[in-house]
Amino acid sequence: MFFDAQFWPFLVAITLLSMSPGVDTLLVIRNTARGGWRDGVVTSLAICCGLFVHAAVSALGISLILLQSAWAFGLLKLAGAAYLVWLGVNSLRSARRGQGLPVGGVQADRQAVSLCRPLREGLLSNVLNPKTVVFYMAFLPQFIAPGDPALAKSLWLAGVHFVVANLWQVAIVVMVGSAGRWLASPAFSRWLNGITGAVLVGFGVKLALTRQPG
Repeated sequence: MFFDAQFWPFLVAITLLSMSPGVDTLLVIRNTARGGWRDGVVTSLAICCGLFVHAAVSALGISLILLQSAWAFGLLKLAGAAYLVWLGVNSLRSARRGQGLPVGGVQADRQAVSLCRPLREGLLSNVLNPKTVVFYMAFLPQFIAPGDPALAKSLWLAGVHFVVANLWQVAIVVMVGSAGRWLASPAFSRWLNGITGAVLVGFGVKLALTRQPG
């Protein structure tokens, strides 16, 4: 169930999505600039802990829909496909703009802050972001078969996302100090957004064309 045929496509997609510049990336960069690597790593861990909350909420919604009918589940997948295509188009538009990440001046004005502060900021930033649970509701059904236990499978996929996102965000913490110019490059941002946009559109189209159960 966990390492099925859909696991590797999920791993590829979630890796590219985790690398795509967004609110979480900017928060990790800001807190690393503020308090150094410890602040950035704690922020990353807190952000990714919020993924399990969103996975549980989305699994509850998926489970309720599955209890209704396979037709309703198919409708959810079509709605999710449209949402993924919309996200992909927005990412491709961002790639056209080619704006780099704001990492300038990260060595200046560092502060000693309590670990509770980045922990609170990272967790609340993720948990209170409705876009994340909407994304999970749109994205996870592609990798959850009607016969799978929705909660267990959702938490498993969130665990994979937790590991991948933390690896990338901790790498950002390190790069902020040593490769800030590279991260700030518009070409780098354009490349990430372009690949992510293409993947999202592709998954959305594939999801829409997949034969619905029942």
